[in-house]
Amino acid sequence: MHTSMNINTVYPPRQERRVQVIALHCSGAGASQWAVLAEVLGERYEMLAPEHYGSESSGPWTGEHVFTLADEAMRAIALIDKCENKVHLVGHSYGGGVALHVALARPRRIASMALYEPSAFHLLRQMGERGAEAYSEIAGVARRTTDGVLNGDYHGAMSNFVDYWNGHGAWDAMKPAVQNALIRWAPKGPLDFRALIDEPTPANAYRRLNFPVLIMRGEHAPKPARVIAERLSELLPISRLMVIEGAGHMGPLTHAHEVSALITRHIGDTEADTQPRWWQPRSSTEGTAAERRRCHEPIPRPRLGGSHRRDVESRL
Repeated sequence: MHTSMNINTVYPPRQERRVQVIALHCSGAGASQWAVLAEVLGERYEMLAPEHYGSESSGPWTGEHVFTLADEAMRAIALIDKCENKVHLVGHSYGGGVALHVALARPRRIASMALYEPSAFHLLRQMGERGAEAYSEIAGVARRTTDGVLNGDYHGAMSNFVDYWNGHGAWDAMKPAVQNALIRWAPKGPLDFRALIDEPTPANAYRRLNFPVLIMRGEHAPKPARVIAERLSELLPISRLMVIEGAGHMGPLTHAHEVSALITRHIGDTEADTQPRWWQPRSSTEGTAAERRRCHEPIPRPRLGGSHRRDVESRL
């Protein structure tokens, strides 16, 4: 799930690409997670996929101070500052939590955002009784993962981590090379959990993000991911929540074509200023999450070249 390639060699910018898309991967993965999205976006877009600390290209966290989402967000923010025009931001899981931090840091530089089950665990702590059960669940996963790392049982920590997000038996079904890559990444896991849980941003801060946001979750998403997706759809003033049928937390990989097509259409509609009527800004009491929940339009399944298909299959 790791890659040693950097963003310039994974997705080299082409002269004709004028619209920048910054895609942030989930914990334990790398830039290659977005291979299908890069293919579906096509020639018009320049896709940048910076890798997080803990990946083979970025190396471990420096340890110079307490790690926070602000440290992880620095690469994406630096890319945004180099872009002449507004960018489209994409994030999955941990990458979604980082994307939210980036958006708040550069709100006027973001054209749109697409999030798949963003791990904004700090919101659960601000939701009172509504978020209590979900917070207890994810805090337990974080504790077991952290205990395994502290005890030196990286294998056990990653088995617990993978089976929670993917379902029982997922770790045992993984290829040894993928397991070994995750074991190498394991020391970063507790840092990710702590940064997401301790993020100090108040919930109401997200109401200031006045650009279209597509929020996606899998039909079989874990409870914390479901609760967070619903809450963000209430907080973000121009948002839509969609459920990907048959998918779980790893939908951007297991349902890569469908998720990528939705993200591409979202970006294209934003660029063409043709977002549907219900994308217009609304008050906090207008509409419900359920009314924005599903899309029944058929999603085209793009055909991929062999190299991209093999890259995705090698990580499953």
